[in-house]
Amino acid sequence: MEVLSEGRSGFLGFGSDEATVRVTRIPPEGLRQDASALAQGMLEELLSLMRISATVEQKEPSEGSAPVCLNINGDDLGILIGRRGNTLASLQYIVFLMVSQRLKAHMPVSIDVEGYKERRKQSLTSLAQRMAERVVSTDQPVTMEPMPASERRIVHLALLDYEGVTTESTGEGDERKVTILRQR
Repeated sequence: MEVLSEGRSGFLGFGSDEATVRVTRIPPEGLRQDASALAQGMLEELLSLMRISATVEQKEPSEGSAPVCLNINGDDLGILIGRRGNTLASLQYIVFLMVSQRLKAHMPVSIDVEGYKERRKQSLTSLAQRMAERVVSTDQPVTMEPMPASERRIVHLALLDYEGVTTESTGEGDERKVTILRQR
């Protein structure tokens, strides 16, 4: 369980706020290990069918991540990432569907290619902070480029405690963007 925001009691019930928490269901360790081995085998088979020479290794899941984490290593694997990480997201979704169907259980899977997701997270966090500084100094909102939901979430979380700005998602479908606004 992760506490996202503390609650406040207020005065005589006025100005009170409820606490916000995120609860993550942890699958039994045996099921997680079975799913991890199954996902690794399926991903290796998919890569073989795609004629991509790479190795797949299991990673220990971090707090808040999917219970099954895999990393693909090899040379020139940009084709697996694709534009804005779309190919990687699709590959991850296919493996998730295959594992969940085989195990008859919902089993989230996270696939990374040579640390791409962590590098992208750091890059987005840095960009979000620079854009927030611009919003504070110019008092003008900044709208970022369209990005997938997982990347928008990174930006929202990066600026959650940033003094003087707030964020919102705007747009529809593949054109959803994060807008950073001056907090009033």
